[in-house]
Amino acid sequence: MRMRRPLALPTAAALAIGALFTFSPGIVGAAGSSTCDGNLSPGNYTHLVVPAGAVCNHLGGGQIAIRGGVFVGEGATLVLGSEDEPGTTSTITGGIHAANAMNVQVHFATISGGVRIKGGSGPVRGPFGISWNTIEDSHINGGATIQGYNGFWMGFIRNHVAGSVHLNDNVLVDPDGNEYVTNVIRGGMQCSGNSPAPQAGDSGGGLNVVSGAKKGQCAGV
Repeated sequence: MRMRRPLALPTAAALAIGALFTFSPGIVGAAGSSTCDGNLSPGNYTHLVVPAGAVCNHLGGGQIAIRGGVFVGEGATLVLGSEDEPGTTSTITGGIHAANAMNVQVHFATISGGVRIKGGSGPVRGPFGISWNTIEDSHINGGATIQGYNGFWMGFIRNHVAGSVHLNDNVLVDPDGNEYVTNVIRGGMQCSGNSPAPQAGDSGGGLNVVSGAKKGQCAGV
């Protein structure tokens, strides 16, 4: 099962989420706003926090620049960009940091400061009904570590990474999960404890190009 595309919230789900959260009017403006619980408007931000349980969506319509990093809380959802809109990009300085988040979905971003995602909030919950992480088509300076995600599916696809990549203990429901393919990594790539084992799945992707060593479960991908 392929879960690469971040989905817009269906009308009923959007109404339900609107009733749960009190942020008004539901659109986060730029120029200093730092808490996102709703739709994220294009523009410049000092930093961005997605609080516990919140849903922060940027599905297109302009570029976003964030200084000071992105922080995603427990049970929260972050969607930056869409695989269908390669011209809609995000620039993030200070990295992406998530602890027990529901969904972290990032497309076509330039990230300085790395990606650090730890834990998850289970496979069958959240605004999409099922949960998934995906980091795709992005340039990452500072490496990437994703550990202990327990959602439905996860992808790490077509990224260019300066630094080492560690993908460990990600236990997913989907047998087609843990698709780690077509990345170019200037550093090592180490994987262990993932279930299912790292694979191409139905992504149509190819082997990762890694300047350092491929270790553990990632030795063959």
